[in-house]
Amino acid sequence: MTVTTAVFEAQLKWLQDNRYTVIPLRTLVDYLRGQGPPPPPKSVVITADDAHKTVYTEMLPLVRKYNIPVTLFIYPSAISNASYAMTWEQLQELQKTGLFDMQGHTFWHPNFKREKKKLSPDAYQKLAETQLQKSKTVLQKKFGAPVDLLAWPFGIYDDWLEKEAARVGYVGAFSIDRRHASKSEKIMALPRYLMVNGDGVKGFAAMV
Repeated sequence: MTVTTAVFEAQLKWLQDNRYTVIPLRTLVDYLRGQGPPPPPKSVVITADDAHKTVYTEMLPLVRKYNIPVTLFIYPSAISNASYAMTWEQLQELQKTGLFDMQGHTFWHPNFKREKKKLSPDAYQKLAETQLQKSKTVLQKKFGAPVDLLAWPFGIYDDWLEKEAARVGYVGAFSIDRRHASKSEKIMALPRYLMVNGDGVKGFAAMV
């Protein structure tokens, strides 16, 4: 969610000191889909949602220092637009490091539960299709790379949304349900741990 730079670096150092391997998200998804070998023992994936400016100012130097892969889940409406968000140029700079993978987070981060209550079924279906497809199309055009992984906004998902995401070409999607990822989980609702600053190193170590 939000962590200080010092806490994030302390967590990265803990992973390094305890011989964990930070692997690309794609490596995990390929394995869970039965299309790749098992990740190394003690593997961890790092993701960040929303493309806030601090990913560029604070996270990038540490990613370079520790030479770790990170997946960013981006909603394009904010980029080069919202005051808190990175620019397309900054994101392209991150991509050029070879350490950042850009993936989808819908087009403008809707609350699907709220939208479903206030829209007609047809309007809601159109909204969901637009959010899932438009984000994918824009990001693929901007980065020239496949966008087929999705983080659910606010961690909200259901069976219908999972099917819609799969229908438009996503092969894996992620919630914020606090569990380890495994083959027993649904591929379109894989769990992640949402980190807060209070987790520190001890809480982080306990999760890992």
